[in-house]
Amino acid sequence: MLSTQKSSHPISIRPSRAELDTSKLSPQNLEVAIRSLHQDGLVMIEDLIPHKALDYLNEKMVSDGLALQGRKNEGPYNYNRGNIQQDPPPVRQYFDKNIFLNPMVTQVTSTMLGPMPKWTFCSGNSAMPPTPETPPTSQPVHSDADFEHPKHPFALVVNVPLITMTPKNGSTEIWLGTHTDTGLDVQEGRHGERSSGRINTTALENQRAVRPPCQPVVPKGAVVIRDLRLWHCGVGNQTEDVRVMLAMIHFAPWYRNPMKLELADDVKEIVEKETELEIPVNWVPREQALHRYLNRGFGNSYDFGQSP
Repeated sequence: MLSTQKSSHPISIRPSRAELDTSKLSPQNLEVAIRSLHQDGLVMIEDLIPHKALDYLNEKMVSDGLALQGRKNEGPYNYNRGNIQQDPPPVRQYFDKNIFLNPMVTQVTSTMLGPMPKWTFCSGNSAMPPTPETPPTSQPVHSDADFEHPKHPFALVVNVPLITMTPKNGSTEIWLGTHTDTGLDVQEGRHGERSSGRINTTALENQRAVRPPCQPVVPKGAVVIRDLRLWHCGVGNQTEDVRVMLAMIHFAPWYRNPMKLELADDVKEIVEKETELEIPVNWVPREQALHRYLNRGFGNSYDFGQSP
C-alpha cells in the first residue's frame, strides 16, 4: 500500500534567469508559492539574495552577536542563551534593498495577505557557537502566535539566512502543516514570557505520527517565507561560526498590529520610495539608531497581536 503521509520537507522554488532579471515570479511559480503557504505554512525561494550583500551584513552581525552573547543572562536570548534575538543595524550602510525590500518576496506576501502588507518587525535570530556555559541546546517547539489570533493567514515571517543553514549550525526545525492547528489549547506559557507559545507534549506526539518535523538545509541566498503560526524551534549550533537568520514580518493590510520599525533617517529616502509595502517607521538620527539597536527585547516580549 502506498503511504499517504505528506512530505516533511519544504517546497523550494528556483527562479529562472528571466524571473530574477524582472524580480518577479512567473504565474506558475507564484501559484506554487501560494499553494505551499496554504498547505504547508512555508515555502523557500532559492538564489534570490546576492552573496556579496549577505557577506557584508553578516560580518557586522556576527561581531554584534558575539557582543550580545557576552551579556550572558542580561542578553536578549530566546528560551536559552544559545539563541539570541538580534536586530540588524538599521542604517543605510547595511540596508540592502535586495535583503530588506526584495520585490519577489513582497510579490508572494502581497498575493497571500492582500495588497500593501505592513512591515512592522525587523530583527533576527542568531544560533551562537557553544561555550562551556552554553552547550548546544534546542528551543522547545513553539508557535510565535502565542496570543488569540485569526485562524486564517494574517502574518508571514520572511527569514533570510546570512550563511547556508544546516542541521549542524542550527537550521530551524519546522513542523509543516501545523499553521492551521495553533490554538492556545495546544500551547503552554503566557504571552510575554521567554517560554510562551510552547506546544504541549500530547499535540507534538500526535503531529509527529502524522507528519514529523524536519531540519532543512537552506542555501545561502535563499529566502524562507513562513506562516507566523507554524510550529518550529531553534536548534543548537554545533559549529564555531555564528549563524544569523534575519526575521521580518509582513502583516495583512487589515491586521491592526501597532508596532513600528525604528530606522535611521539616512534610510528614509530608500524606504519612502517603496510602493508595495506599508512601512510604519519611527525615524531617528543615525547616531541614535546605532546606539539603540542592540538594546531590544527578546522575541516573546514583542506583541504581534492587533488592536481592537
